[in-house]
Amino acid sequence: MKKICLLFLAISTFSCNQEPKQETNAKNENTFPDGTIIPDWFLDDSKINPTELGKFYNIIDYGVVNDSTIIQTEAIQHTIDEAYKNGGGVIVIPNGTYMSGALFFKPNTHLHVVEGGVLKGSDNIEDYPFKPSRIEGQSIEYFSALVNAFGINGFTITGKGTIDGNGLKFWKAFWQRREENPDCTNLEVSRPRLVFIWKCDNVQVQDVRLHNSGFWTSHYYQCNNVKIIDLHIASPHEPIKAPSTDAIDIDVCSNVLIKGCYMAVNDDAIAIKGGKGPWADKDPSNGENKNIIIEDCEFGFCHAALTNGSESIHNKNIIMRNCKVTDAKRLLWLKMRPDTAQNYEYITIENITGQAHSFIYIKPWTQFFDLKGREDVPLSYSNNITMRNIDLKCDIFYDMKITEYDKLSNFTFENINVDAENGAYDKTIIDGLSLNNVKVNGKLIN
Repeated sequence: MKKICLLFLAISTFSCNQEPKQETNAKNENTFPDGTIIPDWFLDDSKINPTELGKFYNIIDYGVVNDSTIIQTEAIQHTIDEAYKNGGGVIVIPNGTYMSGALFFKPNTHLHVVEGGVLKGSDNIEDYPFKPSRIEGQSIEYFSALVNAFGINGFTITGKGTIDGNGLKFWKAFWQRREENPDCTNLEVSRPRLVFIWKCDNVQVQDVRLHNSGFWTSHYYQCNNVKIIDLHIASPHEPIKAPSTDAIDIDVCSNVLIKGCYMAVNDDAIAIKGGKGPWADKDPSNGENKNIIIEDCEFGFCHAALTNGSESIHNKNIIMRNCKVTDAKRLLWLKMRPDTAQNYEYITIENITGQAHSFIYIKPWTQFFDLKGREDVPLSYSNNITMRNIDLKCDIFYDMKITEYDKLSNFTFENINVDAENGAYDKTIIDGLSLNNVKVNGKLIN
């Protein structure tokens, strides 16, 4: 109640002392793009104290030895199982480096990696069992991740240590395969993700370093109420590129807060997914993503800071704000996949500074698409997209090329200052484009 009263007082004071235009912005800070009120849940970014989650189970006390050269999956899993048998607790990775294959957390068990501690993944794919899973918009059997949580309410990962995917061998294998067959798909080379959290509600991942994943770094599927706070997520783009190491993949989730994170990976930083294919909207394993806030983050090298697709059917009420972009290929990427009906709506990007190759990128995504015999091409929509209060250096301002099957409407660009090598724009691509105080290379456009 105290927090609500203070919030009301702050809004009232703000309204009395500002111009009408700024009153609107203050209101927008407390609503999603479709006008619904942002719940107080999103205002609470407090850290979880792992000591309040139950007994600590230090893996050293359960047969694990401090030797970074041996794989100790069985002993670490035994620690998790013991905690579960005793009603739950926190599995602690202490100082040192401990190598493991896939680990499976159970109800009321949590992971804490102390500063100086490293949970390092095996680089042998046989250490990651093939199980029912979810990958690239498909519900199929696939290799387990290093850290797996399924159907756990209240699962947490805490600590300032590192979860390291040890991905070099997997990256080399992928590029070798790509040399042999330039059209090879991502799934042709067997690679594990770093973290996979599935059907878990009330999840919090905080402070840890997620590095060098073999495939996607962290994947959240069919989860509700997820907070991802102050993570450092990285994989290299040189000298060897770490392929498809998305920092955060949000897949059929609602209520997600991503705050204070640093992301630099050789693919999309944040990718919002949900299913693909000509009948994806009929598949119950697919679904929408809604109510997602990304704030106070920094983006290093990445293919895009925020991507919708390439496996999405409906994304709604997405906010990215108060962020710095230092080396992104794209600030906002809307992938229009011609074999999938997509609806990207009510997306707001605001209060952004930095550098990117493209300010906004909207083009058909034709890699690996397949109509699977469907004769008509599904229509896709992007509407109510707002980009405002942005100061960006880029190579291309308006990086768009659509087909007759892509429908763009009601875009708003407001208070934009772009320094671009290519500042050209075509208003006819979007039905209902609003330009308010938009400067490209110092010139006001309308």
